[in-house]
Amino acid sequence: MAVSWRSWLANEGVKHLCLFIWLSLNVLLFWKAFLLYNQGPEYHYLHQMLGCPTETKATFGVHLKIVGDWTERFRDLLLPPSNQDSEILPVIQSRKYPKLYIDGPFGSPFEESLNYEVSLCVAGGIGVTPFASILNTLLDDWKPYKLRRLYFIWVCRDIQSFRWFADLLCVLHNKFWQENRPDYVNIQLYLSQTDGIQKIIGEKYQALNSRLFIGRPRWKLLFDEIAKCNRGKTVGVFCCGPNSISKTLHKLSNRNNSYGTRFEYNKESFS
Repeated sequence: MAVSWRSWLANEGVKHLCLFIWLSLNVLLFWKAFLLYNQGPEYHYLHQMLGCPTETKATFGVHLKIVGDWTERFRDLLLPPSNQDSEILPVIQSRKYPKLYIDGPFGSPFEESLNYEVSLCVAGGIGVTPFASILNTLLDDWKPYKLRRLYFIWVCRDIQSFRWFADLLCVLHNKFWQENRPDYVNIQLYLSQTDGIQKIIGEKYQALNSRLFIGRPRWKLLFDEIAKCNRGKTVGVFCCGPNSISKTLHKLSNRNNSYGTRFEYNKESFS
């Protein structure tokens, strides 16, 4: 016996309508959260900004790039107007800061850079953040690891971006010079957009200024040089940056060379 439309609506319609509304709201919330996570530049810079502690340090630093409304409002919550140009969060006893929740720690493919005898680490802009833990680990003690030579390439559009980790790079550079191992870390900084010759301000950054180049890296020549200096070895290639850089490094890693050097490519998603 056929059930009439009015009878079905009276008995089942309300239940199905409520179910449809509930499913629609869940789908809407899912897509809103998904788009915020994957496309929102503010959230991107938030989830890429953390540097993990090392075995000898129980604290971590937070590096936040102010891009867009979300990060601007977050800055306003943390800094009074008079201190918004400060690079370090001031300690203000009377100020009530928001409570932050942090997930982690999470592993990273860049941890494998310590397990190669030679590693090439390439960062593009804020993509330098995953390498901070590796550099801090070497600063604590490099001897327990297999790594004996690190090529560190960092490409930025503006000169001020290099100051995010300029102090860390200088301390690391000086450490290996004092230990008579100047070839352990090869630092190359590239300023891709500039109107003229610029320097990282500060006398203490002189070691980095001598490693600052104008323009973009000549990747093929760089790979040829590394292959020539490390004949017959396996070089770990690690990249966190724009897809254009990642694709170029991947292609060059798969290219044969006449020195018997093998390049193994690794990457971490930049977005």
